[in-house]
Amino acid sequence: MEKLIITAAICGAEVSKEDNPNLPVSALELAEAALEAEKAGASIIHLHVRDEEGKPTQNFNYFEKAFAAMKDIGVTAIIQPSTGGAAGMTWEERIQPVSLNPEMATLDCGTVNFGDEIFVNDLPLMRRFAEEMKERNILPELECFDAGNIYNALLLNKERLLSEHLHFDLVLGVPGALAASIKNLLFMVELLPPDATWTAAGIGRWQLPIAIHTILMGGHVRVGFEDNIYYSKGVLAGSNAQLVSRVVRIANEVGREIASPSETRKILELTKDGSK
Repeated sequence: MEKLIITAAICGAEVSKEDNPNLPVSALELAEAALEAEKAGASIIHLHVRDEEGKPTQNFNYFEKAFAAMKDIGVTAIIQPSTGGAAGMTWEERIQPVSLNPEMATLDCGTVNFGDEIFVNDLPLMRRFAEEMKERNILPELECFDAGNIYNALLLNKERLLSEHLHFDLVLGVPGALAASIKNLLFMVELLPPDATWTAAGIGRWQLPIAIHTILMGGHVRVGFEDNIYYSKGVLAGSNAQLVSRVVRIANEVGREIASPSETRKILELTKDGSK
């Protein structure tokens, strides 16, 4: 099998320190969490940022500080900023981090219910984001919360708005979107183009079961505090690195090697500076 790419979603937009005091929030905390996760085996750091009050923000300056802190501390993993932000943000707010010209960024591929809120991603917005990323030679990670999201991504590809290499992230278990189950994971994967790469993320208690099955299916894995703050039932995770280390151990048990940051760049057809 292809070596396993592990993405660490270290912060997210919904979790707070009240939920888990180990959540990284400041630029330095994010950098330290990223480095720990990389040392544990992560090769992609999925990045949200927070303001001084710990609230989610897409402000360019906060992303810039986090990127700089990660560089200063020696992070070599791919830093993948979110353009999803939080429900209710405008597209102008959400698109800001692509101005940093990262190697990758997320591109959400459909409007979905997020609990009591609506996360709006209509086709005009998706096209706008895709065009911006293509112009800057940024590989979009195609975030899919339901089956229809995959078809939206394939439409963008048909319209020649995406990179030559397609990389999907199948996010299962968001309240209001497709439920997390092994049956639904298989269903989603069967819809993907055969030459695409894919990552899967299970929300909450489904993080570990989805990760285990994804390892065996040849996909790639996302774990971290954004999706799950617990290590086991009722036991808070001590760090993102702890969640990454468990995936590494399981992958090693079944003979699947872990991709380094440089190997991940080759798998995703990236180079260090983000050029193809």
